[in-house]
Amino acid sequence: MSNVRQIASKAGVSIATVSRSLNNHPNVDPATRQRVFEAAASVGYSKANSLRTGASTVIALAYAGDVVRADYGGFESAMLAGILRGVNERRFDVCVLSLHRDLAPGESYARLLDRKKIAGTILRVFEDSRHVAEQLAGTGLPSVVVADRYAPTSGVNYICCESRIDSRRAVQHLIDLGHRRIALGVHSVRDTDHVDRRNGYEDALRENAIPLDHSLVSEIVASPEGGAGLITRLMSSSEPPTAVYFTDPMATIGALRRCLELGIRVPQDLSIVGFDDSDTRRHTFPSFTAVVQDAEMLGFEAARWLTRRLANPGDGALQTLQVARQTRLEINQTTGRPPKEMCRVLPDGTRVLVSGPQLVPGFVQDQGK
Repeated sequence: MSNVRQIASKAGVSIATVSRSLNNHPNVDPATRQRVFEAAASVGYSKANSLRTGASTVIALAYAGDVVRADYGGFESAMLAGILRGVNERRFDVCVLSLHRDLAPGESYARLLDRKKIAGTILRVFEDSRHVAEQLAGTGLPSVVVADRYAPTSGVNYICCESRIDSRRAVQHLIDLGHRRIALGVHSVRDTDHVDRRNGYEDALRENAIPLDHSLVSEIVASPEGGAGLITRLMSSSEPPTAVYFTDPMATIGALRRCLELGIRVPQDLSIVGFDDSDTRRHTFPSFTAVVQDAEMLGFEAARWLTRRLANPGDGALQTLQVARQTRLEINQTTGRPPKEMCRVLPDGTRVLVSGPQLVPGFVQDQGK
Protein backbone atom coordinates (compact mmCIF):
# COMPACT_ATOMS: atom_id res chain seq x y z
CA MET A 1 0.00 0.00 0.00
CA SER A 2 2.90 2.36 0.75
CA ASN A 3 4.14 1.82 -2.82
CA VAL A 4 0.71 2.69 -4.21
CA ARG A 5 0.62 5.91 -2.16
CA GLN A 6 4.06 6.89 -3.46
CA ILE A 7 2.97 6.21 -7.03
CA ALA A 8 -0.19 8.27 -6.56
CA SER A 9 1.84 11.17 -5.16
CA LYS A 10 4.40 11.12 -7.98
CA ALA A 11 1.77 10.77 -10.69
CA GLY A 12 -0.54 13.37 -9.18
CA VAL A 13 -3.56 11.04 -9.16
CA SER A 14 -5.71 9.26 -6.60
CA ILE A 15 -4.94 5.84 -5.14
CA ALA A 16 -8.02 4.52 -6.94
CA THR A 17 -6.66 5.74 -10.28
CA VAL A 18 -3.33 4.05 -9.55
CA SER A 19 -5.16 0.80 -8.82
CA ARG A 20 -7.24 1.01 -11.99
CA SER A 21 -4.17 1.85 -14.06
CA LEU A 22 -2.07 -1.00 -12.74
CA ASN A 23 -4.94 -3.39 -13.34
CA ASN A 24 -5.53 -2.08 -16.86
CA HIS A 25 -9.05 -0.83 -16.26
CA PRO A 26 -10.51 0.29 -19.64
CA ASN A 27 -11.82 3.62 -18.30
CA VAL A 28 -8.40 5.06 -17.49
CA ASP A 29 -7.10 7.67 -19.91
CA PRO A 30 -4.02 6.26 -21.73
CA ALA A 31 -1.91 9.31 -20.90
CA THR A 32 -2.78 8.96 -17.21
CA ARG A 33 -2.02 5.24 -17.30
CA GLN A 34 1.38 5.94 -18.84
CA ARG A 35 2.13 8.54 -16.15
CA VAL A 36 1.22 6.00 -13.47
CA PHE A 37 3.44 3.37 -15.08
CA GLU A 38 6.40 5.76 -15.16
CA ALA A 39 5.83 6.74 -11.52
CA ALA A 40 5.60 3.04 -10.59
CA ALA A 41 8.92 2.32 -12.25
CA SER A 42 10.58 5.29 -10.54
CA VAL A 43 9.67 4.00 -7.04
CA GLY A 44 10.76 0.45 -7.84
CA TYR A 45 7.30 -1.06 -7.88
CA SER A 46 7.76 -4.82 -8.13
CA LYS A 47 5.65 -5.20 -11.26
CA ALA A 48 7.11 -2.17 -13.03
CA ASN A 49 9.26 -4.13 -15.43
CA SER A 50 6.24 -5.96 -16.80
CA LEU A 51 4.11 -2.86 -17.26
CA ARG A 52 3.08 -1.88 -20.76
CA THR A 53 0.57 0.64 -22.02
CA GLY A 54 -2.64 -1.38 -22.30
CA ALA A 55 -0.80 -4.41 -20.79
CA SER A 56 0.46 -5.12 -24.29
CA THR A 57 3.71 -6.19 -25.88
CA VAL A 58 2.43 -5.18 -29.30
CA ILE A 59 3.63 -2.09 -31.13
CA ALA A 60 2.02 -0.76 -34.29
CA LEU A 61 3.54 0.30 -37.56
CA ALA A 62 0.91 2.99 -37.99
CA TYR A 63 0.04 4.90 -41.14
CA ALA A 64 -1.81 8.19 -41.02
CA GLY A 65 -2.91 7.66 -44.63
CA ASP A 66 -2.94 4.66 -46.95
CA VAL A 67 -1.06 1.70 -45.55
CA VAL A 68 0.38 0.58 -48.89
CA ARG A 69 0.81 2.59 -52.08
CA ALA A 70 2.87 1.93 -55.18
CA ASP A 71 4.82 5.15 -54.73
CA TYR A 72 6.12 4.03 -51.34
CA GLY A 73 8.49 1.83 -53.34
CA GLY A 74 10.92 -0.48 -51.57
CA PHE A 75 11.31 1.77 -48.53
CA GLU A 76 8.46 0.14 -46.64
CA SER A 77 9.68 -3.45 -47.03
CA ALA A 78 13.23 -2.52 -46.04
CA MET A 79 11.98 -0.53 -43.04
CA LEU A 80 9.71 -3.39 -41.95
CA ALA A 81 12.63 -5.84 -42.09
CA GLY A 82 14.50 -3.53 -39.72
CA ILE A 83 11.52 -3.18 -37.39
CA LEU A 84 11.15 -6.94 -37.12
CA ARG A 85 14.80 -7.22 -36.14
CA GLY A 86 14.48 -4.34 -33.70
CA VAL A 87 11.59 -5.82 -31.69
CA ASN A 88 13.40 -9.12 -31.09
CA GLU A 89 15.53 -7.78 -28.24
CA ARG A 90 12.48 -7.21 -25.98
CA ARG A 91 10.28 -9.85 -27.64
CA PHE A 92 7.59 -7.47 -28.82
CA ASP A 93 5.21 -8.14 -31.69
CA VAL A 94 4.25 -5.82 -34.55
CA CYS A 95 0.90 -5.07 -36.17
CA VAL A 96 0.13 -2.78 -39.10
CA LEU A 97 -2.46 -0.13 -38.30
CA SER A 98 -4.36 2.35 -40.45
CA LEU A 99 -5.21 5.30 -38.22
CA HIS A 100 -7.46 6.88 -40.83
CA ARG A 101 -9.46 3.69 -41.37
CA ASP A 102 -9.82 2.58 -37.75
CA LEU A 103 -10.46 5.88 -35.97
CA ALA A 104 -14.09 5.98 -34.87
CA PRO A 105 -16.08 9.26 -35.12
CA GLY A 106 -15.11 11.50 -32.22
CA GLU A 107 -12.43 9.09 -31.01
CA SER A 108 -8.96 10.34 -30.04
CA TYR A 109 -5.81 8.64 -31.25
CA ALA A 110 -4.99 7.79 -27.64
CA ARG A 111 -8.33 6.03 -27.22
CA LEU A 112 -7.91 4.16 -30.49
CA LEU A 113 -4.52 2.78 -29.45
CA ASP A 114 -5.88 1.89 -26.02
CA ARG A 115 -8.84 0.10 -27.59
CA LYS A 116 -6.54 -1.92 -29.82
CA LYS A 117 -4.12 -2.65 -26.95
CA ILE A 118 -1.20 -0.99 -28.70
CA ALA A 119 1.74 -0.19 -26.44
CA GLY A 120 3.46 2.26 -28.77
CA THR A 121 3.66 3.28 -32.41
CA ILE A 122 6.17 3.61 -35.19
CA LEU A 123 4.48 6.21 -37.35
CA ARG A 124 4.62 6.99 -41.07
CA VAL A 125 3.33 10.43 -42.04
CA PHE A 126 3.37 12.61 -45.13
CA GLU A 127 2.87 16.29 -45.91
CA ASP A 128 -0.87 16.28 -45.24
CA SER A 129 -0.69 14.15 -42.08
CA ARG A 130 2.28 15.50 -40.12
CA HIS A 131 -0.10 16.92 -37.51
CA VAL A 132 -0.98 13.36 -36.48
CA ALA A 133 2.51 12.88 -35.01
CA GLU A 134 2.13 16.04 -32.95
CA GLN A 135 -1.26 14.90 -31.68
CA LEU A 136 0.14 11.51 -30.69
CA ALA A 137 3.08 13.15 -28.94
CA GLY A 138 0.63 15.23 -26.94
CA THR A 139 -1.00 12.11 -25.50
CA GLY A 140 2.21 11.00 -23.79
CA LEU A 141 2.01 7.58 -25.43
CA PRO A 142 5.40 6.42 -26.75
CA SER A 143 5.71 6.96 -30.50
CA VAL A 144 8.41 7.61 -33.07
CA VAL A 145 8.16 8.87 -36.65
CA VAL A 146 10.31 7.25 -39.33
CA ALA A 147 11.63 9.26 -42.31
CA ASP A 148 10.40 12.70 -41.31
CA ARG A 149 11.71 15.27 -38.87
CA TYR A 150 10.25 17.88 -36.54
CA ALA A 151 11.41 20.86 -34.55
CA PRO A 152 13.18 19.92 -31.28
CA THR A 153 10.47 21.74 -29.34
CA SER A 154 7.62 19.79 -30.97
CA GLY A 155 7.92 16.84 -28.59
CA VAL A 156 7.78 14.46 -31.57
CA ASN A 157 10.29 11.61 -31.57
CA TYR A 158 11.73 10.80 -34.97
CA ILE A 159 14.53 9.13 -36.88
CA CYS A 160 15.30 10.04 -40.48
CA CYS A 161 18.11 10.45 -43.00
CA GLU A 162 19.40 13.86 -44.03
CA SER A 163 19.71 13.77 -47.82
CA ARG A 164 20.18 17.41 -48.82
CA ILE A 165 23.97 17.37 -48.54
CA ASP A 166 24.41 14.25 -50.65
CA SER A 167 21.82 15.42 -53.18
CA ARG A 168 23.96 18.50 -53.66
CA ARG A 169 27.04 16.28 -54.00
CA ALA A 170 25.27 14.12 -56.59
CA VAL A 171 24.40 17.11 -58.76
CA GLN A 172 27.88 18.54 -58.21
CA HIS A 173 29.28 15.24 -59.49
CA LEU A 174 27.29 15.72 -62.70
CA ILE A 175 28.46 19.32 -63.02
CA ASP A 176 32.07 18.25 -62.54
CA LEU A 177 31.61 15.81 -65.42
CA GLY A 178 30.56 18.73 -67.62
CA HIS A 179 26.75 18.61 -67.44
CA ARG A 180 24.78 21.85 -67.43
CA ARG A 181 21.28 20.77 -68.44
CA ILE A 182 20.43 18.61 -65.44
CA ALA A 183 16.81 17.64 -64.86
CA LEU A 184 15.14 16.66 -61.59
CA GLY A 185 12.38 14.10 -61.09
CA VAL A 186 11.10 14.60 -57.54
CA HIS A 187 8.35 12.80 -55.67
CA SER A 188 5.02 14.68 -55.78
CA VAL A 189 4.48 13.98 -52.06
CA ARG A 190 6.28 16.80 -50.29
CA ASP A 191 7.62 15.21 -47.14
CA THR A 192 10.80 16.61 -45.60
CA ASP A 193 12.94 13.92 -47.30
CA HIS A 194 11.99 14.95 -50.82
CA VAL A 195 12.10 18.64 -50.00
CA ASP A 196 15.70 18.05 -48.87
CA ARG A 197 16.58 16.38 -52.18
CA ARG A 198 15.05 19.17 -54.22
CA ASN A 199 16.87 21.76 -52.13
CA GLY A 200 20.16 19.90 -52.62
CA TYR A 201 19.65 19.97 -56.39
CA GLU A 202 19.01 23.72 -56.31
CA ASP A 203 21.97 24.29 -53.96
CA ALA A 204 24.39 22.73 -56.46
CA LEU A 205 23.02 24.76 -59.38
CA ARG A 206 23.19 28.00 -57.41
CA GLU A 207 26.75 27.36 -56.19
CA ASN A 208 27.85 26.84 -59.80
CA ALA A 209 25.95 29.86 -61.18
CA ILE A 210 23.70 27.63 -63.29
CA PRO A 211 20.24 29.21 -63.65
CA LEU A 212 17.37 27.09 -62.42
CA ASP A 213 15.32 26.00 -65.44
CA HIS A 214 11.84 25.18 -64.15
CA SER A 215 11.09 23.21 -67.31
CA LEU A 216 13.67 20.67 -66.13
CA VAL A 217 12.04 20.19 -62.70
CA SER A 218 9.12 17.77 -62.54
CA GLU A 219 7.01 16.42 -59.69
CA ILE A 220 6.20 12.81 -60.52
CA VAL A 221 4.63 9.77 -58.94
CA ALA A 222 7.55 7.86 -57.45
CA SER A 223 6.88 4.69 -59.42
CA PRO A 224 8.44 2.95 -62.44
CA GLU A 225 5.71 4.47 -64.59
CA GLY A 226 6.49 7.94 -63.24
CA GLY A 227 10.18 7.61 -64.07
CA ALA A 228 9.52 6.15 -67.51
CA GLY A 229 7.02 8.90 -68.36
CA LEU A 230 9.46 11.61 -67.38
CA ILE A 231 12.20 10.15 -69.60
CA THR A 232 9.77 10.10 -72.54
CA ARG A 233 8.80 13.74 -72.00
CA LEU A 234 12.28 15.11 -71.30
CA MET A 235 14.07 13.31 -74.10
CA SER A 236 11.49 14.26 -76.72
CA SER A 237 11.59 17.96 -75.81
CA SER A 238 13.28 20.50 -78.08
CA GLU A 239 16.14 20.92 -75.57
CA PRO A 240 16.60 17.59 -73.78
CA PRO A 241 18.79 17.35 -70.67
CA THR A 242 22.09 15.50 -70.60
CA ALA A 243 21.52 14.21 -67.05
CA VAL A 244 18.64 13.53 -64.63
CA TYR A 245 18.49 13.14 -60.85
CA PHE A 246 15.58 10.98 -59.64
CA THR A 247 14.80 11.23 -55.93
CA ASP A 248 13.18 7.79 -55.63
CA PRO A 249 14.44 4.27 -56.47
CA MET A 250 11.26 3.08 -58.22
CA ALA A 251 11.29 6.10 -60.55
CA THR A 252 14.97 5.41 -61.25
CA ILE A 253 14.19 1.83 -62.26
CA GLY A 254 11.42 3.01 -64.58
CA ALA A 255 13.73 5.59 -66.15
CA LEU A 256 16.44 3.00 -66.88
CA ARG A 257 13.88 0.64 -68.40
CA ARG A 258 12.49 3.37 -70.63
CA CYS A 259 15.98 4.32 -71.78
CA LEU A 260 16.54 0.70 -72.81
CA GLU A 261 13.23 0.67 -74.71
CA LEU A 262 14.06 3.88 -76.57
CA GLY A 263 17.66 2.96 -77.30
CA ILE A 264 19.04 5.72 -75.08
CA ARG A 265 22.48 4.66 -73.94
CA VAL A 266 23.23 5.26 -70.26
CA PRO A 267 25.55 7.04 -69.60
CA GLN A 268 26.79 7.72 -73.16
CA ASP A 269 23.61 9.57 -74.20
CA LEU A 270 22.17 10.40 -70.79
CA SER A 271 23.56 10.27 -67.25
CA ILE A 272 21.24 9.20 -64.46
CA VAL A 273 21.58 9.58 -60.71
CA GLY A 274 18.96 7.84 -58.59
CA PHE A 275 18.06 7.37 -54.96
CA ASP A 276 18.20 4.06 -53.12
CA ASP A 277 16.66 2.89 -49.85
CA SER A 278 18.32 -0.53 -49.81
CA ASP A 279 20.33 -2.38 -52.49
CA THR A 280 18.13 -1.75 -55.54
CA ARG A 281 21.02 -0.06 -57.39
CA ARG A 282 22.90 -3.36 -57.45
CA HIS A 283 20.11 -5.12 -59.33
CA THR A 284 19.87 -2.84 -62.37
CA PHE A 285 21.98 -2.74 -65.49
CA PRO A 286 23.95 -0.60 -65.46
CA SER A 287 24.20 -0.35 -61.66
CA PHE A 288 23.02 3.18 -60.99
CA THR A 289 24.84 5.99 -59.24
CA ALA A 290 22.76 6.81 -56.17
CA VAL A 291 22.24 8.82 -53.04
CA VAL A 292 21.78 5.99 -50.55
CA GLN A 293 19.90 5.76 -47.27
CA ASP A 294 19.49 2.64 -45.14
CA ALA A 295 15.75 2.20 -44.59
CA GLU A 296 16.29 -1.08 -42.73
CA MET A 297 18.55 0.70 -40.25
CA LEU A 298 15.90 3.38 -39.68
CA GLY A 299 13.29 0.72 -38.90
CA PHE A 300 15.66 -1.18 -36.63
CA GLU A 301 16.67 1.85 -34.58
CA ALA A 302 13.09 3.06 -34.26
CA ALA A 303 11.84 -0.33 -33.04
CA ARG A 304 14.72 -0.91 -30.65
CA TRP A 305 14.35 2.54 -29.07
CA LEU A 306 10.57 2.23 -28.76
CA THR A 307 10.60 -1.24 -27.17
CA ARG A 308 13.39 -0.29 -24.79
CA ARG A 309 11.42 2.75 -23.68
CA LEU A 310 8.30 0.67 -23.15
CA ALA A 311 10.24 -1.88 -21.13
CA ASN A 312 11.93 0.83 -19.04
CA PRO A 313 9.44 3.70 -18.73
CA GLY A 314 11.41 5.36 -15.93
CA ASP A 315 14.69 5.59 -17.87
CA GLY A 316 15.23 9.28 -18.59
CA ALA A 317 17.77 8.55 -21.31
CA LEU A 318 15.05 6.86 -23.37
CA GLN A 319 12.48 9.64 -23.26
CA THR A 320 13.55 11.38 -26.47
CA LEU A 321 14.73 10.24 -29.89
CA GLN A 322 15.38 12.97 -32.45
CA VAL A 323 18.04 11.69 -34.82
CA ALA A 324 19.01 12.49 -38.42
CA ARG A 325 21.42 9.99 -39.97
CA GLN A 326 23.45 10.97 -43.01
CA THR A 327 22.96 9.48 -46.47
CA ARG A 328 25.93 8.77 -48.75
CA LEU A 329 26.71 9.20 -52.43
CA GLU A 330 27.75 6.05 -54.29
CA ILE A 331 29.09 6.53 -57.82
CA ASN A 332 28.42 3.59 -60.12
CA GLN A 333 27.93 3.09 -63.85
CA THR A 334 25.16 5.46 -64.93
CA THR A 335 27.08 8.74 -64.87
CA GLY A 336 29.63 9.96 -67.41
CA ARG A 337 30.56 12.98 -69.47
CA PRO A 338 27.80 14.62 -71.54
CA PRO A 339 27.53 13.58 -75.19
CA LYS A 340 29.32 15.72 -77.78
CA GLU A 341 26.18 15.76 -79.94
CA MET A 342 22.85 15.74 -78.16
CA CYS A 343 19.73 14.32 -79.71
CA ARG A 344 16.02 14.24 -79.08
CA VAL A 345 14.46 10.82 -78.81
CA LEU A 346 10.83 10.78 -79.85
CA PRO A 347 8.31 8.48 -78.10
CA ASP A 348 8.55 6.00 -80.98
CA GLY A 349 12.34 5.81 -80.61
CA THR A 350 13.22 8.09 -83.55
CA ARG A 351 16.41 10.01 -82.81
CA VAL A 352 16.65 13.64 -83.93
CA LEU A 353 20.01 15.41 -83.93
CA VAL A 354 19.88 18.63 -81.91
CA SER A 355 23.34 20.06 -82.57
CA GLY A 356 26.13 19.53 -85.10
CA PRO A 357 26.10 19.80 -88.89
CA GLN A 358 26.67 16.15 -89.62
CA LEU A 359 23.91 13.60 -89.60
CA VAL A 360 24.70 10.53 -87.53
CA PRO A 361 23.60 7.10 -88.87
CA GLY A 362 20.14 6.33 -87.49
CA PHE A 363 19.33 10.00 -86.94
CA VAL A 364 17.05 12.40 -88.78
CA GLN A 365 17.71 16.11 -89.08
CA ASP A 366 15.86 18.36 -86.60
CA GLN A 367 14.24 21.11 -88.69
CA GLY A 368 12.43 22.65 -85.75
CA LYS A 369 9.11 20.96 -86.52
